[in-house]
Amino acid sequence: MFHDIGKIGIPDSILLKETKLTNDEYSEIKNHPTIGTHILSNATIFQSCLPIIKHHHERYDGNGYPSKLKGEEIPYLARITAIADSFDAMTSKRTYRNSLSLDIVKSEFEKCKGSQFDPNCANAFLDILNNDYSQIQEIRAKYNPEQ
Repeated sequence: MFHDIGKIGIPDSILLKETKLTNDEYSEIKNHPTIGTHILSNATIFQSCLPIIKHHHERYDGNGYPSKLKGEEIPYLARITAIADSFDAMTSKRTYRNSLSLDIVKSEFEKCKGSQFDPNCANAFLDILNNDYSQIQEIRAKYNPEQ
């Protein structure tokens, strides 16, 4: 629930922009994991969440941010959060595009396992999408009725 709390520190003009971000705007967005970690760093209750918040945008191939961690260097729960966050981003309507179909989402996970995503986590999630997607839809409808 707190993985994107650092977006509080990003201007709305960037977060709500309806067109492609400039390189400078994208660089600013990339600060949100570090900002979020800083926001929660003094609260004892959140200490175990800090690695997830900080590293949920790392990529399995090492090309992510903020620390360019790769593979098993990325905390396991951050690797799972990256998949959940990507799924949510792809299947949510955005100001600049409609939600993507399940087939497109699955093909993106297939294409990006081993580069963006931990292949074992991606395979497990693809198995869920292939066999239990109706349960995801039920949960989503319960917590996000407008989607």
